[in-house]
Amino acid sequence: MEKSSKVLQNLFEAVVEGNVQEAKKVAEDALAVGLPANRVTERLTAAMHEVDRLYEQKEYFLVDVAAAASAMREAFKVLEPHLQTGPAEIRGKVVLGSLKGNVQGLGKDIVAATLKSAGLEVIDLGVNVEPERFVDAAIQEKAQIIAVSVTIDETVPLLKDIISNLKREGLLDKVKTVIGGRAVSEQTCKAYGIDAYAKDAWDCVKQVRNLLGPNLNSW
Repeated sequence: MEKSSKVLQNLFEAVVEGNVQEAKKVAEDALAVGLPANRVTERLTAAMHEVDRLYEQKEYFLVDVAAAASAMREAFKVLEPHLQTGPAEIRGKVVLGSLKGNVQGLGKDIVAATLKSAGLEVIDLGVNVEPERFVDAAIQEKAQIIAVSVTIDETVPLLKDIISNLKREGLLDKVKTVIGGRAVSEQTCKAYGIDAYAKDAWDCVKQVRNLLGPNLNSW
């Protein structure tokens, strides 16, 4: 147990320090000692939260954030094939992206891969995505879910444009919305008419599973 804890701590430090090669190696070590990929990925998430904190406190600059993101992604590539979210696959299609003004997208890749491992088809629009593009993609792809990452407080009001576009297209009964990220909460859902809030990647799978219930119309 002590060895496992040490490996997890080493991974945390490698990501926070932006050490790409070390992060990849430690992720491999974690699997080698029998740690579940989901548990290891939770440590990656914790490291990303620490990077966010350091950036907010102006102890880190964009170059530091970019290095940490690179380290996280390399480690995650090792873990992704081993992720499990449950025995039952769920069917559905999700349009995912970071809202306009959100350019880091540190957690988006983990969310995308976790949704995929749960049996969902994910259309990843990337970062800095215009509100109308979420809706256009949902229409084009016939997706049932729009998932939006928001980490910058000032961009939160743009969520109303996603909802207004869905309403204009008559899609509120066919396309449901879920949000996540440091800048949003359950209260944000109530304020902007969003269907669900996810606190992390695994909670996003849970929320999507709920939204894809029998009452959600198919295209």
